[in-house]
Amino acid sequence: MPTRITQAPNISSTLFGVFCLGSYLLSLSYGSTFLLSLLMVSRGGNEHDAGSVISAAMLSTFVAVIYSGHLSDRFGAARSIALCAGLLVVSTLGFALVPGYGNGLLCFGLTLGLGWGVFYTLGPIIVAMLVEPLQRARYFALLSGSMMTGIGSGPLLGRLATALGYPVTTAFYIAALASALGAIIFWRLAVRLQAQPNQMGAAAVSRISIASAIAVLSSRAVFPIIMVGLGGCVFGGLSSFQTSYAAMRTLDYSLFFLGFMGAAISGRLLIASIVVKRDPYIASCVLSGLMVVSILMFQYLVGDGASYLLAAIVLGVGYGLTYSVINGLAANEAPTGLTSQALLLFSLSYFVGVFGFPLLAGKIIVEQGMTVLLYTLLAVAVINWLITVARQAWRVRGATGSGALGR
Repeated sequence: MPTRITQAPNISSTLFGVFCLGSYLLSLSYGSTFLLSLLMVSRGGNEHDAGSVISAAMLSTFVAVIYSGHLSDRFGAARSIALCAGLLVVSTLGFALVPGYGNGLLCFGLTLGLGWGVFYTLGPIIVAMLVEPLQRARYFALLSGSMMTGIGSGPLLGRLATALGYPVTTAFYIAALASALGAIIFWRLAVRLQAQPNQMGAAAVSRISIASAIAVLSSRAVFPIIMVGLGGCVFGGLSSFQTSYAAMRTLDYSLFFLGFMGAAISGRLLIASIVVKRDPYIASCVLSGLMVVSILMFQYLVGDGASYLLAAIVLGVGYGLTYSVINGLAANEAPTGLTSQALLLFSLSYFVGVFGFPLLAGKIIVEQGMTVLLYTLLAVAVINWLITVARQAWRVRGATGSGALGR
């Protein structure tokens, strides 16, 4: 008999562990995109070309996020993920096989956005269905930790391949194989997941409408939705062009991914269970402040491998744990019956940042340099932090009788 996860009735640790394994395997596909800048430069292109390919995924993720709920209601969330995982296989193989750096790669960016968008959106919805509200933040952290492990494995596989004398495209081939295995896992999990009690209610639906979107965006859930988009800009801007940043400062880009991913993963898997028990508003304020500190470190303090690694660790702790906290806030602050729709909009906002911002970032690097990009990211991170400061200030005013706006 499988053991049970504490305070999550009817959810075995074995079942959730296999679910996280499948999530890890599918996440390798997105992690491989952090090597696109390196791949483009090796083929005669530049950072702007890489940013264009990555941002092409933003267009298709709009379609993926909006219609993922419809797919889930018709086929089930797990089977929808399994079916769309095939698109991740196609996209990663396309990045490896298509020669040059021209517009031919844009279609594979679109394909990646469709596959990754459906998986990234429906994964948290599955967790919300399986886990009671008070435990969601913890299990969102476990899921996102598994996904971050996969995302981090992509660029590290590329670094390992080049160190062993293999081309960087080796990482894309491995990601394609991993996505195929992930598709099989989710297909086989579908029946077992559907047999679990739905914590959102048996009649709950995942599809989104204009009315439900307006209701969510009129609620307190709008704040974490905005924050995840801004955080996605910081994450996408730094990660997508870290190979260029490291080259400009004669550093090894693998140190960034080791530090960032190690901190984010260990934070989500080991520390998140403690953080989510604290006041989420204060936690998000402190952690988003760490993101600001990390960018200042990248701009002014990084000069060798040790300082580079430290800056990446600070970013990993700040971004990694903030994401887990605001993911839980988005679910729990949504209007009654609209948890799935809030999570859909949360994912959409994230994709706008993580896929949309690299287009601007690549243009900034080519035309104005890395320093200007870091200043731009600093401004985004400060705005993100100020949202948390304002929410906390409004809460204090509410507690003293001046109003409860923002709580």
